[in-house]
Amino acid sequence: MREATVAVSVSALALSLAACGSLLESDDGESQAERKGDAVTIGLLLPETETARYEKFDHPIIEKQVKKLTNGKGKLVYANAKGDAAKQNGQLDQMVADKVDAILVSAVDAKKLAPSVKKAKEADIPVIAYDRLAEGPVSGYVAFDNELVGQVQGQAILKALGSGNRQNSKVVMINGAPTDPNAAVFKEGALSQLQNQVDIAKSYDTDGWKPQTAGTHMTDAITAVGKDNIAAVYSANDGMAGGAIKALKAAGITDLPPVTGQDAELPAVQRIVTGEQYMSVYKPYPEEAVGAAEMAVRIAQGRMVEYDALAGDRSENATTKNIPSLLVSVRPLTRDTIKSTVIKDGIYKTDEICTAEFKAACATIGLKG
Repeated sequence: MREATVAVSVSALALSLAACGSLLESDDGESQAERKGDAVTIGLLLPETETARYEKFDHPIIEKQVKKLTNGKGKLVYANAKGDAAKQNGQLDQMVADKVDAILVSAVDAKKLAPSVKKAKEADIPVIAYDRLAEGPVSGYVAFDNELVGQVQGQAILKALGSGNRQNSKVVMINGAPTDPNAAVFKEGALSQLQNQVDIAKSYDTDGWKPQTAGTHMTDAITAVGKDNIAAVYSANDGMAGGAIKALKAAGITDLPPVTGQDAELPAVQRIVTGEQYMSVYKPYPEEAVGAAEMAVRIAQGRMVEYDALAGDRSENATTKNIPSLLVSVRPLTRDTIKSTVIKDGIYKTDEICTAEFKAACATIGLKG
């Protein structure tokens, strides 16, 4: 079993680049980056705004890193599809028409995006799938270890249920969007831990990862299973966890079952502090975003030795095999690990978590400013 520890650090990425840079020196000391130039344009396409991380972390970190890697001469062109697959295809096609040098894209619908990825390939513009593995001839993939995400969530449920007669424990699964290939991998990872260990009483896929839809699923599960019979809730992310918890409370359930999540969103961290949510999965966004920016800039500049050094893993989608990949590991976030994850890494300050409403709960677990 793999441990849920961070596999790649920002400093390690920087060291990799520094080491590889020396291999690219020509006889006269001129680097390939100088020959290629720093004035590259990188496109960034993010999928939606339902998940807070994309606007709060991914976009600004990638933009800052592109500037850093290009000595301020590079440019980031950004668009968010807001959950509309057709809109994202148009955004990608426009970036191809504008002749950007490389594109990072987190797909709304992996399958529907494939024709636009193919157009980019035909125009010699590399597309790197970011956080979600798009179909089509992508040139690279940067993401978290999604199977491990699901495994960590499944392990957390088993830990919460204890080692007794848990095979009769009824678990409700609220999975992510069926158009997002990551959702299937999260589910697979979770089931690798839960199958034959618990009773999966109900399982739902959730269009658009929408918290409101997750709440509807939860209400349906409460009716079908019985409000006193639900031992745990697997929610694939924090937004849906919030929707599920709201539905549980609306049904009059005061002793909430353990509910999982993912993304370490601030409201989820606060729910973990109070005990309403059992856990989330902390994904170190700076590492993923920095790695993606570095891969995009290097491939845009033609610095393939450095690009290959970053992309040490391999992935495949429905149409392409052996995709150069950078997979970043994750960690469970519980009441016991808030300090060592989101606070230590500067994602949130203690005062942001422990607002007036949560001060007493924070003090109970030793979380003080």
